[in-house]
This record gives sequence, C-alpha cells and structure tokens, in this order.
Amino acid sequence: MNIYLIRHGQTRLNKAKQMQGRLDEPLSVNGKRQAEQMHEQLADIPFDAVYASPLRRAHLTASIVSGWKQDDIILDERLLEVSFGKYEGKNYYTMGLGMTLYWAVPEIFPVPDTVETLDEMRARSRSFLQDLEKQDYENVLIAAHGGILRTMNGYLLDRKNGLLWRPKMGNCEVRVYSSVDGSHRFLRDYKLKE
Repeated sequence: MNIYLIRHGQTRLNKAKQMQGRLDEPLSVNGKRQAEQMHEQLADIPFDAVYASPLRRAHLTASIVSGWKQDDIILDERLLEVSFGKYEGKNYYTMGLGMTLYWAVPEIFPVPDTVETLDEMRARSRSFLQDLEKQDYENVLIAAHGGILRTMNGYLLDRKNGLLWRPKMGNCEVRVYSSVDGSHRFLRDYKLKE
C-alpha cells in the first residue's frame, strides 16, 4: 500500500501565525489554490480511498487534491489536529515560554496544561494507521494537520519515539510511504512549485 499524507492548504490563521488546533478554520483563497496545484501534481495517481480529518480545511483539501466529492471522503476523528486547549487561536509569539518551548522541542519540555500529550497523539496515529494497514488499498490519500502528521510520519518511519517533529510539513506538502506487511519505507515527497 502507498500512503500519501498531505497537510491541508493554508488558512487565514496559518498566515497570521496563530495556533489553530481544533478551531474549524476554512481554507483561504490561497489554500484552495495550493490544493488545486497539488491536484495537478497527483492527477495520475488512482486513489482507492481518501481519508480526512473532519475539520473543514482538511476535508476540502482532500476533495480538491483527490478530485473526489466531499461526500465520498472517509472522515476519521483520529485525524483531527492536536488539541491545543487554551492556546487555540493564540499567536505563535504570545503563547508564553512553556508552550513555545514544548511545541519547539516536545521531546524535552513538559506538555502545558490543557494541551494534548505526545502519548495521546502517538496513540491516535498508531490506531488509525494500524487499522488502515488492514485494508487492501494500493494508493490511499490522508489529509490531516501539521501537528498530528508529526506522529503519523514518525510511525511510518518506524521511529522509536514515534515522532518526526522536524522538518514540519508545509501547507499542501505530501509525503508518500509504502506499507507492506508491517514494514514501512519513505518513497518521496511532493512540494508546491513556487
């Protein structure tokens, strides 16, 4: 199975450098344009299934990129963005030292109160991907969010800590992995052309 992970297109809050988390922010005009550009790059890939987070920005990205109707996309709560609790909607530069340090290097600094833990993120990613790997798909597209994709990439790279924190995925960036009998391999990435 080839697993295509994509981060949603840009939103107004992305551009304003604000933490989105579970806020259901729609794609901006630029975010829709990004998704259309990625659709052109992936147009020759026949997807057997398309999954997305229920949040509008990921759901619409999945539809535009795959060419599938939104009603045909499988929504899964495990693909939701990380819950940032009281930090949702806050500017990156005004979150305070604790959240800034944690989000920069979560392997070292403690998770702030009200924020979803790394263990919870890893458990959601593992649960979703292990269920997916039981399916008989050749190519599957999964549209999600920058935070949760860090643990999904970590799982598919078989990282001991279950993370690939850096470099983070850009808006509408795609990373492709193969999964065969529980063995994973990075295949390639697709980035937006400037």
